[in-house]
Amino acid sequence: MRIAKTVTSLALSASALLYCNSALAEPHILTSIKPLELLVRAVATDDMHISTLVPAGSSPHNYSMTPSKRRALENADIIFWVGPEMETFLSRLLTGSEFGERSITLMGSGSDAGHVEATDLPRDHEGESHAHGPGGGEDPHIWVDPQMALTMAEAIRDALAQLEGANKLALDNNLETFRASIAAKEQQIRTQLKPLQNASLFAYHSAFTRFAGHYNLNVEGVLTLNPELSPGARHIAGVQNSLRSADHPCLLTEPQFNRQWWHSITEGLDVTFSTWDPLATDIDATANGYTAFQQSIADAVLKCLPENTEH
Repeated sequence: MRIAKTVTSLALSASALLYCNSALAEPHILTSIKPLELLVRAVATDDMHISTLVPAGSSPHNYSMTPSKRRALENADIIFWVGPEMETFLSRLLTGSEFGERSITLMGSGSDAGHVEATDLPRDHEGESHAHGPGGGEDPHIWVDPQMALTMAEAIRDALAQLEGANKLALDNNLETFRASIAAKEQQIRTQLKPLQNASLFAYHSAFTRFAGHYNLNVEGVLTLNPELSPGARHIAGVQNSLRSADHPCLLTEPQFNRQWWHSITEGLDVTFSTWDPLATDIDATANGYTAFQQSIADAVLKCLPENTEH
């Protein structure tokens, strides 16, 4: 009888433990790309488990969903993504009935809570639109602009606050800390980039233009308006002419795309190169990661100064 009671007691204790662990399970937050993870980590509390869908070194423009990533979607309590014009491979899944209620579009035309309106986003230089989605639209690389990132962080805070058991006070405090860090980093970067206000900068594609616009940098040309498509001969010839006529032109390239392609376009031209990573691949995923990401972009631009250039 004593043994039976012991077994029963152990069984009840195990059941209670399982229930307790389930009740205290960390909320699973999934982001589509690393820069969004940096924003979530800046706002989220320590009890939240955060991961990213698109792996390091891959581009959301041409990523293909795998079974393990599908399971990550199924296990997520909330999913943050930019929107259909950026992560085209997620459009059907995250707008459908299975995951739609758990997904937060940070750039969109709807009025749902947690959405950032496309009409609120600034235009590129000269009013040019470089969207990747069919039919054009706003440039979806909203996370490279620190003020847009702050707006996104506010939407992230609102969404996380709706999770069961969320510590809203801690979320608010984290958001205010992030707001202060953004302001300080922005001021620092503006000072650093003053010598480059009149520099002739060229970008591989439109991902750089929002950062440039925010800091009043001069982007004279973009090699390709859509990295999913090869640019036409007329566009390439126009960019080459701009490179020839520019004073100390600097091309900002990206590690996700074919290096040989832009080298062939610039062959024989006096062009310097600097690489920046819009997907923050090498940035530590911490609460301070986003400001480190902003600094990494500024550091890449600073390499375009004549004394720092690399041919």
